[in-house]
Amino acid sequence: MPTPLVGMLLFIASEVMLFGGLFAAYFNARAGFVGEWGPPHPAEPLEVLPIALPLTVVLVTSSVTMQLGVWAIRRGDQRRMRFWTAITLLLGIGFVGGQLYDYSTLGFGISDGVFGTVFYTLTGFHGAHVFGGTVGLTILLARAIQGQFSARNHVAVEAISIYWHFVDVVWIALFTTLYLLR
Repeated sequence: MPTPLVGMLLFIASEVMLFGGLFAAYFNARAGFVGEWGPPHPAEPLEVLPIALPLTVVLVTSSVTMQLGVWAIRRGDQRRMRFWTAITLLLGIGFVGGQLYDYSTLGFGISDGVFGTVFYTLTGFHGAHVFGGTVGLTILLARAIQGQFSARNHVAVEAISIYWHFVDVVWIALFTTLYLLR
């Protein structure tokens, strides 16, 4: 396995520990909470899902487009790799923008109780990771436009893809925990 991929896997292992600790804090706070768990001004699931559910679809779709880009460059198809990477980048930017919009509509903040604190901590860390992924995708796309990738030389594409899929899996766990189970 190429060293950059090993490095990415080790980095993701550390991120799994970070998010594992954040999820543990959430479930610990929830288990020890006395009273009704959830936002201080509870919204019905259907009131929060019109934003969070489409954002989930956007992020899952971006994992599909990222993988299509990986498969394209494995075949040596630079044009399709650039296309799918650009689509993935746009979907990632759309997710971050949608997350910020979601924050503006929720009706509670980070300092509004235990739920608010853990909600914004978890989603904020995830959003920062998506933003970091969009930076990586931007660099990847710039390099792809310069023709730096081929069927034999595409380790960076694979590494960014692994990271992007990780961010997607974390969001699915967050969405399920914070929006559906809460």
